[in-house]
Amino acid sequence: MTDDAAQPSPPAGAPPEQQPELPELLMRAARTLRRRWVAVLEPHGLSPHQARALRAVVAAADGLRVSDLAAALRIAPRSATEVADGLQTAGLVVRAADPADRRAVVLRATDAGHDLAAGVARARAEDAEALVARLDAGDRAELARLLRLVADDDHDRAGGCTTTA
Repeated sequence: MTDDAAQPSPPAGAPPEQQPELPELLMRAARTLRRRWVAVLEPHGLSPHQARALRAVVAAADGLRVSDLAAALRIAPRSATEVADGLQTAGLVVRAADPADRRAVVLRATDAGHDLAAGVARARAEDAEALVARLDAGDRAELARLLRLVADDDHDRAGGCTTTA
């Protein structure tokens, strides 16, 4: 595996054959974000899955069933159970009876879980700001607009995609 940061970008005026393809640039950007996200989480003792799960549990005011957590994270229920177990062991969530169905169990964030989720959100926002600091406001708006177009896979699911992978 190569380190994307070590690969210099070709000059802006380089011929097309020396310019990385758009998918490669998107993958490089995604890997950069992932590395930065892992670095942001490290001092908090969380993995990316755990951070996403904690955020989902915090957002669910009435608690979140593990099956709903699995759906939110797009992972298998067994994997969601393992993530929930880790968060519970760390004292960030508790399992409680579902008020709508006492036979079911929901995950609820503890005070420590709420505090940690808020701290992680602040740290991630600061890191994101540092990442895009080199872009002016117009470039940020344009990048956001373009990424929304690319990231909108609802278009692809609706039959608008003309390519196959």
